[in-house]
This record gives sequence, structure tokens and C-alpha cells, in this order.
Amino acid sequence: MATFVLVPGFWLGAWAWREVTAGLRAHGHEVHPLTLTGVADRAHLAGPEVGLKTHTEDIVRVVETEELRDVVLVGHSGGGMPVAQVADRIPDRLARVVYLDSGPLPDGTAQFDVNPPEEQDRLRGLIGAGHLLPPPAWDPAADPRNLAGLDADTLALLRRRATPQPLRAATDPVRRTGAAAPVPTALISCTFPVEVARSMIEQGHPFFALLAGADLHGLPTGHWPMFSEPERLVAILDEIGRKS
Repeated sequence: MATFVLVPGFWLGAWAWREVTAGLRAHGHEVHPLTLTGVADRAHLAGPEVGLKTHTEDIVRVVETEELRDVVLVGHSGGGMPVAQVADRIPDRLARVVYLDSGPLPDGTAQFDVNPPEEQDRLRGLIGAGHLLPPPAWDPAADPRNLAGLDADTLALLRRRATPQPLRAATDPVRRTGAAAPVPTALISCTFPVEVARSMIEQGHPFFALLAGADLHGLPTGHWPMFSEPERLVAILDEIGRKS
């Protein structure tokens, strides 16, 4: 059986993995869901200094302190950025990195950079002079693609429990040395067809090029599959874990 470390995307903590954690443990896997510094039950630690380096250290410390090896490290959405840095820093501890509707950004690129200019301007207006990125409104009428598959109760849960994200987690660029051999990777593609991801990888698109050679899995749903399709997500992760 595999050892999983589950890293949530922006605005969420370990609680978001509850159903997935239970499902993977039922299959016999060891599972460590994480809350990164400054979010959810660690929101009180959200100072202006908290950034991508902090979140990378959060993951490394769990892996090393718990003496974990052959880890299947799963990064959802914005969680893919610290996961990519962890893979560069402690590759000997990892069996595979799984990007869940995410991916390894090119070196020097920040998550904020992937937004179109008008979205960057809108977000800057919301943030003002602060150091926190507010959560979305969780309004399916305004964001039907990302929120696909979420029922009213789940949307209400997200509105209650999502917390602002330390801004530097989004604005700090990903940095990798590339000194170590790359860790095997997998992509679980939700909001865009896996065939599109495969094509972008083959074309060498900068946001997909580092997934060359990855195992590709399609899970057609919204951007939050741990809520919209937990059983199917567990099945895919179980498959990945058994061959890692």
C-alpha cells in the first residue's frame, strides 16, 4: 500500500480531504492530509511573511518528521506549486507527484502570473494593501466551470469554511534547482479534457511541458473533485498508489 500526503489548493485546509482520506484509508493506504500555514485551522499564522517557501517547508517538515518514504505527494490546484518545489528538494523521499487539476509551473513563474491582466487587476483591487487573497464567492452562476458538480450544501460549506490565502503563496515564483533526477509524475485533469492536456504536453506548452512522461488521468468535473467526485478521485489515487 502507498503513503499519501495530500496538499489542498488555495483557501482550504486538511478538512477538504476528509472523504478522500477516509476512502484511501479504507483501501489500506497511509494518508496524511495537510493544512498549510496561514489557512483554515492555521489561519491565525497568516502573516505577511508567509509565502511559497513557507508552504514548501510545511510539506517537507511533515515528510521528514513523520519519517515518510516512497510518498505519493498530491497537490491540488495552487497546492501544486509547493509540491513542485518539494519534489526538487527531497526527491529521494517521493515515489510520485500527482498534480490534481494543477501542474508544475515553469521556473520563475508565480500562480498570479497565469491570470489574464484583467483578472490580476480585479484581484489587486480586492487585496488592496493587505497580504491576504480572499476566497471566491462560490457562486456557480458566476463560475459554472470550476464549481461544476457542487451541490447547495457543499457550496454553503465552502462559504463557511474557506479562509483567505496568504498572498505570497500566489505571487512568489516557483524555484527549482533541477539538480536531482525528476520524480515520476501523474496528472488528474478535471476542468479540461485529458486529451487537451496530452496535446499541450506534446506541443511543449510552457504550463504543460514539465508533465512530459506523466501518467494522465481524466476526471471530468469541476475544479474541486474532492467534493464533487470523491469516490472517483479515490479510485484514481488508489490506482496510482498501487503502481507507485
